[in-house]
Amino acid sequence: MTFQQAQSLSGAVRKGECGTKVVKAGQSVHGDDKPEGGDEGGEADGPKVRRWLKAYTVFNCDQIDGLPERYRTPEAEPPPLPERLEAADRFFANIPAKVTHGGDRAFYRISADDIHMPAFELFRDAEHHAATLAHELIHWTRHPSRLDRDFGRKAFGDEGYAKEECVAELGAAYVGALLGLRPDHIEDHAAYLASWLKVLKDDKRFIFTAASHAQRAADLLESYQTAEAAQLGAAA
Repeated sequence: MTFQQAQSLSGAVRKGECGTKVVKAGQSVHGDDKPEGGDEGGEADGPKVRRWLKAYTVFNCDQIDGLPERYRTPEAEPPPLPERLEAADRFFANIPAKVTHGGDRAFYRISADDIHMPAFELFRDAEHHAATLAHELIHWTRHPSRLDRDFGRKAFGDEGYAKEECVAELGAAYVGALLGLRPDHIEDHAAYLASWLKVLKDDKRFIFTAASHAQRAADLLESYQTAEAAQLGAAA
């Protein structure tokens, strides 16, 4: 609303707030006009339409204090948190990777050997969280102290990068199958893989190499579960 409209509703635009310029277009119709020099019996030209533009400065209601309650947007109820997957949480907890939560991006940083993940509640559901974490954990296995996987990656989007992404996504699909994630995740993995395989158009057989690396990476993640089970058995 404009400054004057806010005042008419006993509202006051807060000091320092900036308005937004809007332009209103309209038209007005005027009655019959007589032709110039014509007499009373002359033919009329008919109604005339005049078009106009008018600029206004308007403010969002959130920039104005004292408005009636009907102009306030009620705060939306926060959506329910996705339910945790106990099997997935247990699987990931057994892997000795350093995982930091925060921000809005998921990535593995080899220089610090750590994984960054968005907060759990930012994911559509627990299965998407699990699939994303599995992808980053497959990257985690490439570290020299683990599988020492290196495709000559130099920059984002190059051939080495594409090869590593193919391995990570295939590995995430293997882990998803192990955890019993919904089949619709397979389509997500397939679409992501297809985008990176375009980069590898000169290496038609790399998908088989990627599958082999992905299986070794998934096996490494699964080995931490076997180690925990063995320790539990020994303690019993």
